[in-house]
Parts: sequence; structure tokens; C-alpha cells
Amino acid sequence: MILCQKMEIHKLNNRPATKGDRERERARDSKSNISITMAASASSIILSAPSPLKKSTLSSLSWRLPLNISLPRHQRRRASPVFVVVSMDAKPTILVAEKLGEAGIDLLKGFANVDCSYNLSPEELCTKISLCDALIVRSGTKVSREVFESSAGRLKVVGRAGVGIDNVDLAAATEHGCLVVNAPTANTVAAAEHGIALLTAMARNVAQADASIKAGKWQRNKYVGVSLVGKTLAVMGFGKVGTEVARRAKGLGMHIIAHDPYAPADRAHAIGVDLVSFDEAISTADFISLHMPLTPSTSKILNDENFAKMKKGVRIVNVARGGVIDEDALVRALDAGIVAQAALDVFTVEPPPQDSKLVHHENVTCTPHLGASTMEAQEGVAIEIAEAVVGALRGELAATAVNAPMVPAEVLAELKPYVTLAEKLGRLAVQLVAGGSGVKLVKVTYASARAPDDLDTRLLRAMVTKGLIEPISSVFVNLVNADFTAKQRGVRISEERVILDGSPEKPLEIIQVQIANVESKFASAISESGEIKVEGKVKDGVPHLTKVGAFEVDVSLEGNIILCRQVDQPGMIGTVGSILGEENVNVSFMSVGRTAPRKQAIMTIGVDEKPSKVALKRIGEIPAVEEFVFLAL
Repeated sequence: MILCQKMEIHKLNNRPATKGDRERERARDSKSNISITMAASASSIILSAPSPLKKSTLSSLSWRLPLNISLPRHQRRRASPVFVVVSMDAKPTILVAEKLGEAGIDLLKGFANVDCSYNLSPEELCTKISLCDALIVRSGTKVSREVFESSAGRLKVVGRAGVGIDNVDLAAATEHGCLVVNAPTANTVAAAEHGIALLTAMARNVAQADASIKAGKWQRNKYVGVSLVGKTLAVMGFGKVGTEVARRAKGLGMHIIAHDPYAPADRAHAIGVDLVSFDEAISTADFISLHMPLTPSTSKILNDENFAKMKKGVRIVNVARGGVIDEDALVRALDAGIVAQAALDVFTVEPPPQDSKLVHHENVTCTPHLGASTMEAQEGVAIEIAEAVVGALRGELAATAVNAPMVPAEVLAELKPYVTLAEKLGRLAVQLVAGGSGVKLVKVTYASARAPDDLDTRLLRAMVTKGLIEPISSVFVNLVNADFTAKQRGVRISEERVILDGSPEKPLEIIQVQIANVESKFASAISESGEIKVEGKVKDGVPHLTKVGAFEVDVSLEGNIILCRQVDQPGMIGTVGSILGEENVNVSFMSVGRTAPRKQAIMTIGVDEKPSKVALKRIGEIPAVEEFVFLAL
């Protein structure tokens, strides 16, 4: 294997390595030009191989390696497992389709080849995308289903430099296994500040008065404004930006109410904001500030019907998405005096038509989507999205993923070894299924001392799914498309939580995977209730297999595993070990679980390499061995 060609030649020759030997090895490594590229899965790496290699050759060069493959071998065994495929592609390619701050571009260039191609037509984007591993856009580029289909599976990450992701087809991204990440925090303050700027400018007619005086007029009486103190501001959408607008408006002496079906009441009350219904918010407010995403349920939510419910003379600010307002209905509401003024930073079509009645309305203040346009925000967004995209390509769990299980960063760090355990248990369980048995019903059980509300298992379920499906399918499964892929293949995965007594310091004690209504190629893996059952736990940060069927075992889940059911008698460990030793197969771990002395036992052997068919045949011919199976991790 290519990665294994740096064999300890000097050790084999029984002499120490010389300086010349090491220099020759470095030169050979340099010529091989092997480089590492991470895929957009929490446990995937793609390693490139020479382009002349045939597809079949590439497949034969797939094996498992730890994540931190630059570390010494004895240190690498504790890292997260990954899939490796060999190719010669030097670096991943990232297409930046819209202007991004230099700090972000520099960060990307340190990891990948960066193609900055702006103002691409949909056809040009579809043509380019098949050569790209990641795509970064702002709000102006539509990442449609056609884009994902044109990528032919190569596109692993789409990064949205900003908060909203309505210009990305999330359903198509998920179906194609592409992770979508955004930059939800860097421009929060900038957007909130712009919302307040529009609020105050609208209330005091700043833009109109400025245009008037520059036209040589002096119209003090025409541009009398309204005060903000004591007025009611309805914040529609109480997320990050809405919350910051509320904080600042409180400082202006305004009374703040908010509507958001997903906002926790305690967070609103903590800053003196009352959560109310949609109808109450729009009917009682003097000012309305929009901060909701554009979804099918919010599209044109401010329409003729809802404008009619508003207090006469209401003023509206929109720094969210243009599509949440029916623009024709807003013009009618302005003409009727229901809406006294509007201040808009976003529009349904950007830029809006030059003859837009809304833009030219004398009671409307407009800015060209400037919500995130501060020097600080531009740099912050560029860095945040660049870090998210690079991290995803490296195989890191993305805290800003919008079409994968959303798990806080601190929880991701705590769950990391359990993520590996979950995938490996799924991988083991499905390999125990006899050929021809269809996997349809899978049950995952989590045993923990924590309350159910304190344990988010979506990430773990996704990794069990990955382990179940990839060994028996050509599809690449990741956190994004795991549930979709399982459903598509008719695999029903149920979850059960067992609450244990004790201290909840660890998130989990045990993960158990059961596959029902199947036959097993290793009969001992069948539990008393008739399912294939494997169970494991994390010990000192390393995943361990602790139970197969009804047998207790204890083996580290790394490398590969041989399971033997045997008559419990002296010499079995030595006999099997000798066969493996003669084949130069290194044994990394061994455990024996038995029902009773001199009865049946299961020997679980961890091996670094796959034994030859001859070696496996010899193990099976040992008289005391009743059945055995080799399992690749």
C-alpha cells in the first residue's frame, strides 16, 4: 500500500537508520506527492492517488486510518477512524462565487486551491461545480438542485457567508450528501445596528430631508418626525439579530414585544421583552422590525390581510428578507395611510426594478442590502465561513451546519468518542447479517445517567446509520443525508433511552445496536430475543466492544476484529495467535468471554491487518472452534 511503503527497512536489516537513509526516504515521499483532503463527513478523509490508476485499483487501496495521520502510530490509534481513498489530487478546490473578505480568502488558500469567480451565470456555475469540493456564496448566487446534480457527487460543502440560506436548495443538498454551513454570528451586530439606523432615520425623515436640502429646498415643516420614546416596537423573529435590535431599542426608551414561535420565553424576559402572538404583535405595534427567515410559511406574510390588522400609521423596518413582504400590498398600504413609512434594506428581487413603485414612494427609505456591510462584519463573516468550510472539509463536526444535526460545539467535543463508537457498532452489526437478509428494523439503545432532555442523540443516530449502510452500499453516507438515505432504503431506525442510577458526568455509559428479523453469519451474535446485538462503551476516550449477543467481551474497536466461538479449553489463545503470527498479522487486543469454565466462549481478537484466506481457513479448522467471522472496521 502506498502509505505503508515507508517500511522499517533498517529494522529488517538489523541496523539503525542513518542520516542518508532518512534523507532518501524524505526524497521518495516528496516524489510520491500524496496529499490529504478531508470529506464533508464527521469521519471521512479522502486521500488522492495517481490519476493513471484504474478505478478497481483505487478501490483496492481503501483502508482505515486514524484522523491525525501525521502523528506516530502508537498515538494515532486513539484518534477518530476515517475512510481513506487514494488519489493524486494535490488539494481540494473551493469555488468562491461572490466577493469575500481577504482574511477569509487567505485562510482558504492555506488549505485548498481557491477559484474566485464572481458573477457566474447559472449555466457557468453548473459547468464549474463538477471540479469543486466546496462552494462559498453570499445571498446573490442561487445554489439550485441543478448545481448539486451537476457536481456529480464531488461537492461536499456549501458555505453561505451570512445567516440566511434561502438561496440554497437544502433538500437537494441533503439528498446529495452535501453539507451546508453558514456564518450566523459575525454580522449579527452589523445587521442589528443597520436596523436601528433605519428605524431612527425613518422616524426623523433623514433621507428625505437630506435629498430635499441638496435639491436647494428648506422644508422644515414638511419633515417633522415622530419620537421613539414610549412607542411599542414589535420584533418579528427573535433570533440573534432580533435580540440585538431589541436590546438597542430598549436603550432608546421603546417598549419591546416580540413574536417567534421558537424563541424561549426566559431568554426574552431576561432582557425585558414580552413574547406575544403574531396577530397581537402586528396589531399593537407602532413600529415593526422584521427579522424572520424566508420560508414557505413566512413568504409574503405581510400581505393585504395582515396590513389591515395593523394600527393606522405603523412604521415598518425590514433588514431580513425581501420576500417576507408582499411589495405590491405594501404600496397599497402606504397609499392608504395604514403604513406611514417603511425603511427597507432588502427586496424580493435584488436589485429591484428601476421603475419600482415601492422604491420611488416618498414615504419609503431604501438601502441596497447593507445589513452586513461594515468593515468589521465583512472580515468577520469571511473568517467565520472560511473556518466552517475548511473544518467541514477536514471532517470536523460543524456547529454551524444547517442541514445536519445541530449540536453545540461543547456537546460535539464531549460526544466525539461516542460518535466513533456509534458508527463502529453499526458497521459491526451489519457485517454480522447473513447474505440475503434485508436490514429493515434497527433499534439503538442508549444507557445514560443523564435525563433524556440532556442527551441529544441525533448525531449518534446518524453515525449508526452511516455504519449500517456504507458497508453494504456504494452510497457515501454522512451526517447530512443519513436519515434520508435510511428512509430511501427502507431502513427503520428506532431509539430507546435507558436511565441509569449514578453520576451524569459522562454523556453515555453504553450504546447498543440491534438488527431484527435477520439471520446471522455468526450465530452467537443473536441475543435471547432473536436479534443481532452488539454493545459498546468508551473507555479512556477509546471505543470498546463489550458485548456480542449474550457474550461479554472487551476489545478496542480499532483495526479489524476476528470473532471466534469455541470450546473453552487451554491453549486456544496461543493456537490462534500462532497462526496470525506466522502470517505477520499483528494482534492489537484480545478478549475472551465465556458462559462458564470449560463450556462455550467467544474470543475477540483485534488485528491491524486482514489475515489471508489461508490463515482464516486454518483458524476455522481448529477442532475447538465452532464458528468464526472476520469483521473489517
